[in-house]
Formats: sequence, C-alpha cells, structure tokens
Amino acid sequence: MPASGVSAEAIAARLSALGFLTRVEEHPRHTTVEAEMPDGVSAETWQEVLDAVSAADHFGLLATSLNARTLWAVVRKAVPTTGDVGGPSHQR
Repeated sequence: MPASGVSAEAIAARLSALGFLTRVEEHPRHTTVEAEMPDGVSAETWQEVLDAVSAADHFGLLATSLNARTLWAVVRKAVPTTGDVGGPSHQR
C-alpha cells in the first residue's frame, strides 16, 4: 500500500475510534477519507476529529441543504522520481 494509503487508513482508524463510519478510496494521485458527521458532535470530539484530519494534505466539511455533513480528507500520493513522470507525451 502506498504511503498515502497508510496515512489515509490511519486517519480513518482514528475517526472510526471516535464512532464515525468512514470510507477510504484510492485514486490515481491521492487517497480520500470520508465520514458522515451527525448533528450534536461535542466540541471535544470536533477537536479530536480536527487532530485526526490534520495529517491530511487537504480536508474540509461538505454540508448540503438536506443537513447531511460529510467530512473529507485528501492525502496526496508521492510523485514518481523516475520513469513515466509526465505521461506518454513527455517521454523521450
């Protein structure tokens, strides 16, 4: 598993330990973690949530008009140092 997957799994584990159902998805350039955030989360729990997602490269909270709130975090994958870095059009 790439380092981004390990970091994302660690974030997901911390959120799961707080009682949130998490989803982890691998993408070509990053790994995402999502968790549904119910109403009534205590200030202490929010602090722990923020501590967990602070390990990510980006994170945020998506709130919809249906009162659904989804916490998301993105961990970027490392850029390859050799080989096909720029894709087929950049090969020599």
